[in-house]
Amino acid sequence: MAIIDTDIATAVDLLGQSQLVAIPTETVYGLAGNAMNAAAVSEIFRVKERPSFDPLIVHTHSIDRISEFTNGMPLAALELAQALWPGPLTLILPRKDNIPYLTTSGLETVGVRIPDHSLTLELLSELEFPLAAPSANPFGYISPTQPEHVNEQLGQKIPYILDGGVCRVGIESTIVGFENDIPVIYRMGGIEVEKIIEIVGEVNVEKTSSSNPKSPGMLKSHYAPLKKVIIGSIERMIHDYKTEEISIIAFSEEVEQVPSSQQFVLSRSGDLSEAAQNLFKALRTLDKNNTSVILAELVPDKGLGRAINDRLIRASTTH
Repeated sequence: MAIIDTDIATAVDLLGQSQLVAIPTETVYGLAGNAMNAAAVSEIFRVKERPSFDPLIVHTHSIDRISEFTNGMPLAALELAQALWPGPLTLILPRKDNIPYLTTSGLETVGVRIPDHSLTLELLSELEFPLAAPSANPFGYISPTQPEHVNEQLGQKIPYILDGGVCRVGIESTIVGFENDIPVIYRMGGIEVEKIIEIVGEVNVEKTSSSNPKSPGMLKSHYAPLKKVIIGSIERMIHDYKTEEISIIAFSEEVEQVPSSQQFVLSRSGDLSEAAQNLFKALRTLDKNNTSVILAELVPDKGLGRAINDRLIRASTTH
């Protein structure tokens, strides 16, 4: 299994040798490698078993470094960057030639972000190159929000996990691109749509169901446990199953008919931020018990609730 530690120097050394390291961010743990090195990027795709048509997000530590591997930033992009970085926002920008097409899956654009995690920002500041870092899990499975999750899934394939504790946000970044100078949200995530509108005004929201994505995070089926996930009214659905067959993901209240050990309440206070932080933990926890199906309800479709519902819907599409 991989070594789990907080030593940045070890991570710097391994990454400099084109090896992979799992890194913490405020969203989820990332599987990181040199974004400018095609061999390291190829290893990311191999270890994750990720299809090569699904582009990677590139991480750096300051807005000043962005120009080293992108060609210009629209005014709306700059406004979002200045307001929301470091943070769970990815911007789609024109790539420079020093970013391999393998990193962008052949696209002339690249997803870029500055993560809001002190340990990883320090790591990035000590590197001469940015890091490509998709979520540190096998492709399509539940994203990891603590180092132990990474070790369970990829510990035999990578040497080192930089331990930054439990991820504060718990769902991936919001991805924003620009078409005819209008911001387009390609993936719901840790920044609410309302906050983006507040900064730049009009935005478009694209449905994330492409088999040939324009950006990371656009695949219809993703973030899924091994068990079947069914979304709807839990009170109605439970009558179609024996009690011992089902697990439940509820927003704020347990269901009386099902044992508490088979349920995960995302936020008993109805807080969407807490629910987002707990979502992947809920899917991972219930995937390990002896039930055969996970019944889930959507949360209020506002703020971070939109991103939570997006992940639940895509988890249910796999089976």
